[in-house]
Amino acid sequence: MVVVVVVVVVVVIIVVVVVVVVVVVLVVIVLVVEVVVVEIVVQRQHQRHQRHQW
Repeated sequence: MVVVVVVVVVVVIIVVVVVVVVVVVLVVIVLVVEVVVVEIVVQRQHQRHQRHQW
């Protein structure tokens, strides 16, 4: 029984770690995508403003 408990605990810990890592990676990807999109939008706005000025 002790072995079974230890195995279950180890499996649970591994699953939790994997879930946390996946969540962190997803959050980082979302942040990077948002930053890139914002930069693209800002550049486009700047280009439009420059075109209007010229």
